[in-house]
This record gives sequence, C-alpha cells and structure tokens, in this order.
Amino acid sequence: MSRNQQKPARYTITAALPYTNGPIHIGHLAGVYVPADIYTRYLRSTGNDVAFVCGSDEHGVAISMKAKKEGVTPQNIIDKYHGIIKQSFIDFGITFDNYSRTSAKIHHETASDFFIKLYEKGDFIEEATDQLYDEEAKQFLADRFVTGTCPKCGHEEAYGDQCENCGSSLNATDLINPKSTISGAVPTLRKTKHWFLPLDRYEEFLREWILKGHKNDWKPNVYGQCKSWIDEGLKPRAVTRDLDWGIPVPAAGGEGKVLYVWFDAPIGYISSTKEWAAREGKDWEPYWKDKDTKMVHFIGKDNIVFHCIIFPSMLKAHGDFILPENVPANEFLNLEGHKLSTSKNWAVWLHEYLEDFPNMQDVLRYSLTANAPETKDNDFTWKDFQARNNNELVAIFGNFINRVVVLTNKYYNGIVPSPGEFSEVDLNTLEELKKYPAIIASSIERYRFREAGQEVMNLARLGNKYLADEEPWKVIKQDEDRVKTIMFVALQISSALAVLSEPFLPFTSEKLNTMLGTQKLESGLTWDVVSQNTILLPTGHQINPAELLFSKIEDKTIEEQLKKLEATKKANENMNKEVTLQKELITFEDFSKLDMRVGTIIEAEKMPKAKKLLVLKVDTGLDVRTIVSGIAEHFKPEEIVGKKVTVLVNLAPRALRGVESEGMILMTENGDGKLVFINPDVEGVGNGETIN
Repeated sequence: MSRNQQKPARYTITAALPYTNGPIHIGHLAGVYVPADIYTRYLRSTGNDVAFVCGSDEHGVAISMKAKKEGVTPQNIIDKYHGIIKQSFIDFGITFDNYSRTSAKIHHETASDFFIKLYEKGDFIEEATDQLYDEEAKQFLADRFVTGTCPKCGHEEAYGDQCENCGSSLNATDLINPKSTISGAVPTLRKTKHWFLPLDRYEEFLREWILKGHKNDWKPNVYGQCKSWIDEGLKPRAVTRDLDWGIPVPAAGGEGKVLYVWFDAPIGYISSTKEWAAREGKDWEPYWKDKDTKMVHFIGKDNIVFHCIIFPSMLKAHGDFILPENVPANEFLNLEGHKLSTSKNWAVWLHEYLEDFPNMQDVLRYSLTANAPETKDNDFTWKDFQARNNNELVAIFGNFINRVVVLTNKYYNGIVPSPGEFSEVDLNTLEELKKYPAIIASSIERYRFREAGQEVMNLARLGNKYLADEEPWKVIKQDEDRVKTIMFVALQISSALAVLSEPFLPFTSEKLNTMLGTQKLESGLTWDVVSQNTILLPTGHQINPAELLFSKIEDKTIEEQLKKLEATKKANENMNKEVTLQKELITFEDFSKLDMRVGTIIEAEKMPKAKKLLVLKVDTGLDVRTIVSGIAEHFKPEEIVGKKVTVLVNLAPRALRGVESEGMILMTENGDGKLVFINPDVEGVGNGETIN
C-alpha cells in the first residue's frame, strides 16, 4: 500500500505473547518485538490511532514443567518472569500501549466468555478420545509433558504439540515411541472427554480468505504454510486439556480440565486491549470490531498455524470480531551458528545485555534489524554486532552528526546560519533528502524492516558524503559564505535523520532531537513535515552542544561475550556427556599385570594423511620405542617434545596405518573437556621408574 492511498486511521497491532518460563532473548526480539515496535512507532509518527498490545502467556505446559523441576508453584514462576520480561521491554524501548498477563482476572473472564459463546452456539464437538496417560505420575500427558519421534520427519525429540525440527503441529497421540517427560515412563492410552473446534467447517472460509484474498500480500512463508495446512485437509482441534494449571473449562463436565493454551492465549490480545481501554477511558470495541480497523499480528514462524488458521477460525465462529489484515511472521535467528535454546541457556538474554551494554539499546535494535530473519533463518554473531556498531553507527551516522553539530557550534555559536545561493550539488542533495520519507515508509508498510533500516543509514551516508566532498573545514579559510550554505544543508539532513530514525533508533533520535533543539520549533518535526519540506531547521535556530551518539565497542568487550558462550557450550557438553558404564570386574592379579612406567617424549611428528594421529618416540628407561597416539587435534608435535608421560609398556604391539605402536600413553579429560596427560612430570622422577 503506498502512502498516497487512503489508509485506515485505526490500527490494532499485536505481538506474540511470550511464555513466562524464562526471560526474553535476541531471537524473540528479532522475530517479533523489534519489527512490531518499528511498525508501531512509524504508524504513530504518521498520525494514526494505534493500540499496540501484548502480555505474558502464563498457562503454557512449559511453565508447569519448570515449576515441577524447581519444586515451586506455577504462580512463583510466572510472577518471577513476568516482572523480568515486562521491565526488559520497558528498558529496551518497546512501546506497548499495554502489556498484560493471561493470569489477570480480565483475561480469565474474556477467555471464559469466548468459550461459553461458542459452546452455547454449538460450535464445539464434544468427544471422548484416547489420550496418553502416565500411570506413575497419575496424569494425562499433554503437549510438552510427552516426547517421541515425529511421524513427519523422524526427529526423535518431538513434543506432543509440535516438532521443533520440521515445525509440524502435532497431537501427543501422533508421536512414535512416546515417553513421559515427568517420569520417563512409557504412557498408556486412557479415555477422556474434551471439546474440539471443528476446523474442517472453516476450510472453505480459510481457502477464500487466505488462498484467494491474501495470495499477493502475505509473506511467502506464511502463505505457503497456510496453503499446506488447508490443502492437507483440516481436522477438529482440541480446545481443552486435562491439566491443573490454566483457565478452568466453564462448562458442565469440565471439572479437572482447562482451556488449551492455544485457545486461551490469542484471546489475550483482546483482554489486553480491554485492560488498556479501561485504564485510558477508551472504548475497546472499535479496535476489534470495526471493519475499518487494520489489525496486524507480529509473530515467529512457529506460530503461523495458530494465528492464521486456528485463531481466525475462532474469531469467525464467534462472529463479532475483525480478522487480521496481515501476519508478517519472521523466520528464526540463530546464535553463533547454533539454534537458540532457553533450556540450554544458549542465548543472549535481553536483561543481561542491558546490564553489559548500558545505554546501548539502539545498537542491538539496529544490529537485529540489519540482520533480521525476514525471509530465511539468519545468524547473530558478536563480531557482526561489533562491526555494525563501529563501521556503521559510529563511522557513518555518528560521525556525520558529530561533525555537523561541532562545526555549527564552532563557526556560528550553535545558530543555524543563513544560506547563500545553492549550488547544483546542494540542490541535488536536498532533492535526494526529500525522497527518503517515502522510500522508508514504503519499505515499512511492506514489512521490509531490514530494507527500511538500511535506507535510514543511506540517508546518513548521503550526509557523510556531502560533508566529505564539500569539506567545510577547508573551505572556511577561503569562502565563509559558502560554508554557511554547506552547514545549512547538512543541518537539514541531520533534522531529517532525527525524525526518520526514530522507529529504528528511538534513544538516538531523542538525543539527536535534544542536540538540535527541535522541541523549540513551533510546528515541531513530524514524518509528514519531513516528507513535504527540505527546510526543517530555520535560519537563526539555536542548537545545543554536541554529544556522542555512539561509542566504539572494543575487542575486549566482544571477547568477554564469546567467553560466556564458550562456558555455556562446555557446560552443556558436560551435562550431556554420558557416563561410561563400569566394565566387568577384574582381580588384583589382573591389575598387577599392568606395567606402567615414566617415560619422556623425545620425538613427535604427525602421521601422514591422518588427522588425529601423532607418531611419538618415547624413552621408557627400558628402551626407546614408537608409540602412535590419537592426540594430534589437541597438541602440536613441538609442544610435547621433552614431556614426561605415563606409559603402559607391556601392551601388546599393534599396527596403526602401517606403523607398529609399542605401548600406550595414558591420558584423560579435565573438567573443561580438554585432553590432558596423566602426568608424572615432577622433579626427581626418572625414565623407567614404575608407577604402582
């Protein structure tokens, strides 16, 4: 949609409700919250009426699992992480109009009312079906309480609601070789009654609405996943679960059952809007029921089916609500080449980032936007993060602004000078400047935030190049009037940056507006003002002293982050390391046959065409013998010459790649997983001495 077309004045923007079983990490930010905030900030800056809502999803099975593991109640878990998540969003500058939680009374009431309306209309199927049951734990196994082999891709660690390997949505009974995550037991089947939403009834509606209505404007990953689901044929989906944590089923026979979290959670958008409207004295209904309202869901790709198939079917069944105009789901962000994982602590946690990098929110926002996984999975690396900051934010954006503000204060005491006659270069530069609001707006409105962010940086590049080419610091010595014009043009570019960068770099934009004193302008600076004018800061306007917008990130800082990840990797490896079973018993006589002696490595070289093998010459005190050892990936030959080692000398010779090995060097792994010698390297111990 171009900016010249008529746009709805009212928007409802939702961002996926995060599970409160852990903090927010960069994958959540890149996939959902940064693009949603960019879009919302842009809409506000162009004068639209926006309700931007979110909240903590507090009824997921993962929360119950974490509570059981930690020996606390689910309420303890959700209270802890809701507080961390909400504060992290505030500190990071995510501008929700309301951040709620699904444990709130207003949400329980809204979700219950929604269920009752569909129940009373006869929109549910009530069935007794066989469900997995853990005889040891005495409970039914829903969703994450059971794992097994995915029937679609063969992944052996699929959950009872979804396979994270292929992304397929599953039912627990679909799993091959299921196993309880509570007790480890193999579950049995037991009958239980549940309510189902018959998705097959809405197949034609979805085919018409999505496959025909949104073929050209929804992202290919979203449209493709929806088409696959619809073409396979939709089946009834359970809306209740046998659990003790969640919203109780408000129907006869619902005792001991709760609403399925994926029925309850998206209704959280509605209850959050209600909560916001009540607090602000507004009417919530137009944001959900007025056909002129444009609703957009920001989610990750693992939530596509729920937001594009299940929730719209629920809304259609209810009958009172509008449907989303778009669901711009992103792909996944990896970290240093590995999939982000909350359970394995393989993540950059937002609250920790804010502690390690104070006042550098915009650096992470920019880095995640520049590397956003909009069309494919992307990888976050600390080196790229550093390069984005140092080579783009500092060297281009920050350098340009610093030059402009410093020189304006130096030459004119911070007063915007009166320009002389504009040269062709000046006019061309101002003409280019005038194009940027529409260019950036077009990218944002097509949900191409990575492209839009780079256009903001291109505007900074335009300013940087203009100053570098015109060289006012040199021209000032020959032509002071010309410099007034140069600085006047540069100040207009700076002012445009202060406005157009705000959705992407809100903290930077605020600092820049303060430096330029734009708050003192009578009309103020808005997106529309920038799009319609090239003269933004008038002659005679007083700006303020310069402040650095960005600071260089040193190698040492990045190395510290990489060390943290390396420690996490080692901890995971040690945790996953299987303890080797004890071998069969031997007698003392068997053990006494081992002849272990001190030896010294006197030569070492790599075995040709062998990646892991070193050929060693070892003085055992008895003789000098050849020993082939698989340590080439851990030690360089020159590092171990002269090293005292423990040698098993009476091991029968064995040919390895044509070289006869006459013994074994004894080694082990230390706590960090590093191979080390079982080392008698102490003073006074000579070759040939036995080890008892």
